[in-house]
Amino acid sequence: MYIYEEVVADIVQKIQNGDLKPGDRLPSITQLAEDYDTSKTTIKTAMLILRQRELIVGRQGKGVYVATG
Repeated sequence: MYIYEEVVADIVQKIQNGDLKPGDRLPSITQLAEDYDTSKTTIKTAMLILRQRELIVGRQGKGVYVATG
Protein backbone atom coordinates (compact mmCIF):
# COMPACT_ATOMS: atom_id res chain seq x y z
CA MET A 1 0.00 0.00 0.00
CA TYR A 2 1.30 3.44 -0.91
CA ILE A 3 1.57 6.08 1.80
CA TYR A 4 -1.08 8.26 0.13
CA GLU A 5 -3.50 5.32 0.30
CA GLU A 6 -2.83 5.03 4.04
CA VAL A 7 -3.53 8.76 4.45
CA VAL A 8 -6.77 8.45 2.47
CA ALA A 9 -7.86 5.41 4.50
CA ASP A 10 -7.08 7.19 7.79
CA ILE A 11 -9.01 10.34 6.86
CA VAL A 12 -11.96 8.28 5.56
CA GLN A 13 -11.98 6.38 8.87
CA LYS A 14 -11.94 9.65 10.83
CA ILE A 15 -14.93 10.89 8.80
CA GLN A 16 -16.81 7.61 9.32
CA ASN A 17 -16.03 7.59 13.06
CA GLY A 18 -17.21 11.15 13.46
CA ASP A 19 -13.77 12.43 14.47
CA LEU A 20 -14.07 14.67 11.40
CA LYS A 21 -17.58 16.01 10.89
CA PRO A 22 -19.15 17.67 7.83
CA GLY A 23 -17.91 21.23 7.65
CA ASP A 24 -14.77 20.59 9.74
CA ARG A 25 -11.62 22.18 8.39
CA LEU A 26 -8.70 19.86 7.74
CA PRO A 27 -5.20 20.86 8.82
CA SER A 28 -2.94 22.46 6.23
CA ILE A 29 -0.97 20.38 3.74
CA THR A 30 2.18 21.20 5.70
CA GLN A 31 0.62 20.12 9.00
CA LEU A 32 -0.74 16.90 7.50
CA ALA A 33 2.68 16.12 6.00
CA GLU A 34 4.21 16.51 9.45
CA ASP A 35 1.44 14.50 11.13
CA TYR A 36 1.82 11.59 8.70
CA ASP A 37 5.61 11.98 8.44
CA THR A 38 5.51 12.21 4.66
CA SER A 39 5.93 14.71 1.84
CA LYS A 40 3.53 17.45 0.79
CA THR A 41 3.26 15.73 -2.59
CA THR A 42 1.94 12.58 -0.90
CA ILE A 43 -0.64 14.62 1.02
CA LYS A 44 -1.69 16.48 -2.14
CA THR A 45 -2.23 13.12 -3.88
CA ALA A 46 -4.37 11.93 -0.97
CA MET A 47 -6.38 15.18 -1.05
CA LEU A 48 -6.99 14.76 -4.78
CA ILE A 49 -8.40 11.27 -4.21
CA LEU A 50 -10.60 12.48 -1.34
CA ARG A 51 -11.90 15.30 -3.56
CA GLN A 52 -12.65 12.84 -6.36
CA ARG A 53 -14.64 10.77 -3.88
CA GLU A 54 -16.45 13.99 -2.88
CA LEU A 55 -15.45 13.54 0.77
CA ILE A 56 -13.70 16.91 1.00
CA VAL A 57 -14.07 20.29 -0.67
CA GLY A 58 -11.58 23.08 -1.13
CA ARG A 59 -12.58 26.69 -0.59
CA GLN A 60 -10.34 29.19 -2.34
CA GLY A 61 -8.21 30.98 0.22
CA LYS A 62 -10.03 29.33 3.14
CA GLY A 63 -8.77 25.75 3.27
CA VAL A 64 -10.05 22.21 2.82
CA TYR A 65 -13.21 21.01 4.57
CA VAL A 66 -15.09 17.77 5.06
CA ALA A 67 -17.95 17.72 2.54
CA THR A 68 -21.39 18.43 3.94
CA GLY A 69 -23.50 16.53 1.45
